[in-house]
Amino acid sequence: MPDQESAVTVRRATPADVPALYVVVHEAYLLYVPRIGRMPAPMTADYSEAVQSGQAWVAEVDGQILGLLVLVVNQGYLLIENIAVLPSAQRRGIGARLLTLAEDEARVNGLGEIRLYTNEGMTENLAYYPRHGYRETRRAEEHGFRRVFFSKVL
Repeated sequence: MPDQESAVTVRRATPADVPALYVVVHEAYLLYVPRIGRMPAPMTADYSEAVQSGQAWVAEVDGQILGLLVLVVNQGYLLIENIAVLPSAQRRGIGARLLTLAEDEARVNGLGEIRLYTNEGMTENLAYYPRHGYRETRRAEEHGFRRVFFSKVL
């Protein structure tokens, strides 16, 4: 029997995926609204633009979109602008698969570092990213959010 991660397909998002991206983001971030006191930035992002610019990826199982990844190529590093997995699909290796995709894309673009940030109130993420090789680099308030910044050198 194949492991659950092997059933996950990752691909670039298409315009037809945009409604599903909003569903994934809404469900994945909703629990953080009370902690943060407002909607997290990913809940107000423009996923149509991310898809059109080729920055959005999806993770799906049996044709159902369960996760997303938004990558931005910068000078010297790749930024994970957003990574989200439906709560009902978490702990199945989907997030790890998306992080691996980010590493692959960084290498394809000749970049030796990946950066990301999360909100201080998203305490699960503060433990998750170090387990995947990311180290905290700083904390700062940005756009009214208390953010924690991480980096991984490839």
